[in-house]
Amino acid sequence: MTQTQHKSERAARALPPMRRRSPVRVLAWTGGAALLAAAVAAAAVGFGGNGSGTAAAGRTPPATAAVTRTTLTETKTVDGSLGYGESITVAAKSQGTITWLPGEGSTITRGRGVYSVDADRRPLLYGDMPLYRTLEDGVTGRDVELLERNLDKLGYEGFDVDDEFTWATREAVEDWQEDLGHDVTGKVQPGDVVVADGPLRVADLKKALGDTASGPVLTATGTTREVLVNLDVADEHLVKKGMKATVELPDGSTVNGKIASVGKVATETGTGNDTSTTVEVSVSVSGLKKSFDAAPVDVTIVSDQRENVLAVPVGALVALAEGGYGVQVVEGSATRYVPVETGMFADGKVEVTGVDEGMTVAVPK
Repeated sequence: MTQTQHKSERAARALPPMRRRSPVRVLAWTGGAALLAAAVAAAAVGFGGNGSGTAAAGRTPPATAAVTRTTLTETKTVDGSLGYGESITVAAKSQGTITWLPGEGSTITRGRGVYSVDADRRPLLYGDMPLYRTLEDGVTGRDVELLERNLDKLGYEGFDVDDEFTWATREAVEDWQEDLGHDVTGKVQPGDVVVADGPLRVADLKKALGDTASGPVLTATGTTREVLVNLDVADEHLVKKGMKATVELPDGSTVNGKIASVGKVATETGTGNDTSTTVEVSVSVSGLKKSFDAAPVDVTIVSDQRENVLAVPVGALVALAEGGYGVQVVEGSATRYVPVETGMFADGKVEVTGVDEGMTVAVPK
């Protein structure tokens, strides 16, 4: 053997053996967009160019799952604030001295006193407009109807609930004033009552006993606890009135909620580059513990839902050489790769078409 042949033989022995590439790489679940990115990098499974899906393996995979028909739900969690909603300011509109005030946190219902001036309590009436003039014989309008409707709810009779202040209305007003211990005049001045759209919960007192009865007396809210969410306008399409939500409280417990309203005015907050544009979303809640009056909470809303679809675990997906995705169908001791079309990703599962309900697919560990 020549010197040149000896060198070639030694070089051949020094070459490392060629490694065999694995034909499949399993896709791990990292969320919809990340999954697609992983698929691009994944090694592909081919069908030998015929796309028949009949490529077989001789060994049963270590883990399997069934193709099931189910409902997939995609959710989004946002920050919220538990409280009693927006507050209103109750102002006094008469001369005199504040002689009684309710306690903070107390609830005031129709006919009950909101505060007192010169020992006369100013009762609460329910309505959607404030009184702006003296109501007396001969006056007509919506404010008259508001007064009569409240008198009727409080049990006073003998008049028709309409927009006319008649002698019958005057007599009912006189009976009401007598029961309140007020001077009996048969007339109602704007400063004699407080009008709100429902029961009030006293939030903060702005006056003290002995102060003059003019200007803000207290702030109040509604009596129903709710959650307010400043939702990014980019996510506004995800919510609509009546949609269900789940609210997680600071102690880790959850309660059911429902979207009560979605704001129509966008608000920009922050400064400089750190700004966001949001709309206010109100979520009504039920089953709350009394200990939680105000607290930061997490609100989970359903952003999308697909009913009656076929689904497999996301880990069952493999990338195919021909493009797209497939699953490894297990049939006894043999397996084959079947191409599928993917839909929604949610709850660790993915919506698929191209397979039948009940099929068994491999889920590599």
